[in-house]
Amino acid sequence: MTGADRERPAPPYPIASVDRALSLIQMLAESPEVKLSEVRARLDVGQSTAHRLLAMFVYRGFAVQDPRTRGYRAGPFLLDLRRDTGVRFDVAREIRPTLALLAKESGETAHFGVLDGTDVRYIDVVESTRALRVSGRLGRTMPARGTSIGRAMLAAESDEWVTARYGAPAQELSGQDVAEHEALLRELARTRRRGYARNRGEVERGVCSVGVAVVDPGGDLVGGLSIAAPDSRWNSTLEKAHVRLLHAAAARLTGRGQPGSH
Repeated sequence: MTGADRERPAPPYPIASVDRALSLIQMLAESPEVKLSEVRARLDVGQSTAHRLLAMFVYRGFAVQDPRTRGYRAGPFLLDLRRDTGVRFDVAREIRPTLALLAKESGETAHFGVLDGTDVRYIDVVESTRALRVSGRLGRTMPARGTSIGRAMLAAESDEWVTARYGAPAQELSGQDVAEHEALLRELARTRRRGYARNRGEVERGVCSVGVAVVDPGGDLVGGLSIAAPDSRWNSTLEKAHVRLLHAAAARLTGRGQPGSH
């Protein structure tokens, strides 16, 4: 029970099953991942009851289970209820199938994210099925300037827009801030020329990724897509192949491509 819950009076005729389901939604919304044992303790139920409840959440798309950690995270339908994410797509019906196809075709982990200030908020992920794979970042936020998906989205906008996003005109920056800002703008210029953003172990050692922006037909930025893999499987040929898959996926999301087109 949260502090806000304790401040509100309990209803005179509570429905235990509904209360448990709503409490589980709160847990999934508040934490990057929850364990079966945590659900048992929070809901004060037995293991079989907690397991059945989580299984129903997975079935309905309100939760997903990480095959590696066995923990549970917010699923596509629950994420789709978060109106502050700025997502213009239906997570369950549009983003999830797009990521599933990307993961299948590339054999690697695929993400969809949106800009949240100067961060990337990861809205959905489909992990690679390989034993050695990049773990998903569902529900997490990371600095946009350091990630391929974030750089791709920033590069879809002008330098002036990016500078304003970071809070100050370039002439008002000083010292190390100037150097960092100029380095970011140079990287975004390279990203625009290249047509995609790349990251080679800059956020997590041993992890490589490529990202592209998702821009609607009117020119508005609506999100980003990325494919990430261990650097032991990364090479320039695969990088180019992953980029082609990302561009095709972005086109399908915005209605500019047909399913299966590359």
